[in-house]
Amino acid sequence: MTTSTDVRTLDVPGATLTYDVRGPLPTADGTPPLVLIGQPMDASGFGTLASLLPDRTVVTPDPRGLGRSTRHDGSQQNDPVQQAADLHELLVALGAGPVDLFGSSGGAVTGLALVTAHPEDVRTLVAHEPPVVPLLPDAAQAAAAGARVTSTYQERGWGAGMAAFIALASWKGELPDDFGSEPVDPAVFGLPTEDDGNRGDPLLSGVSDAVTAYRPDVAALAAASTRVVVAAGVESAGLLTWRASQALAAALGQDLTDFPSDHGGFLGGEFGQRGEPAAFAARLREVLAAG
Repeated sequence: MTTSTDVRTLDVPGATLTYDVRGPLPTADGTPPLVLIGQPMDASGFGTLASLLPDRTVVTPDPRGLGRSTRHDGSQQNDPVQQAADLHELLVALGAGPVDLFGSSGGAVTGLALVTAHPEDVRTLVAHEPPVVPLLPDAAQAAAAGARVTSTYQERGWGAGMAAFIALASWKGELPDDFGSEPVDPAVFGLPTEDDGNRGDPLLSGVSDAVTAYRPDVAALAAASTRVVVAAGVESAGLLTWRASQALAAALGQDLTDFPSDHGGFLGGEFGQRGEPAAFAARLREVLAAG
């Protein structure tokens, strides 16, 4: 199959979406396209993973307001329900559904919202480490810690905010009530200590709070025609997104599906991070084939 990339755009209410199509549409053998979505990560993070799936037609959208997708609605908020509506419009435009869908992090939350609203759009959803904080037993502590990350970013800039986020993301087990109340030195993580004045980071600024506040409709997901697979990296065990994924899997009456590496296990050097992309792609292929 060709691995050339066709860059397309689609106007939806309030935004213009940009997305990549690798491979033919419709597919020659009738295999559903595979859609890869992130949040706040855009399509640029899926370059390695897409290249390791040359037998599939792979579609990688940028969510509205992220990457190359522009918004005209006057908002800066990243809402998984809105992003799911956008993705539904994109899949209708493709005319190739139902698709297989792999969602990473906030993209997995978008996938859950899409299956809730439009289960006919998706054959199999692999939701990889969705940060569905409301399902955690320590949801209040996690939400408070997330708010402290945002306030640190707003008060002290990107390096301090990212250091606070890393400390939260790398904590194993339930969070104490006062987690994040003590400042974290950015230099410990090799991050800049100077404030560059920018406050537009979609991960740290609070504009993606609706993602971590999203409570999945477990009953709707269980009743959907879509096969929902909740997955997490083996190296993430005990961390917040792993615990949230485990809680969702348990609510759906399934075991958590292991994937290689960690939260970014599919990365092959994107953003300076490298997981185990070849093993990750093989595992994704295996999970999709099992359906």
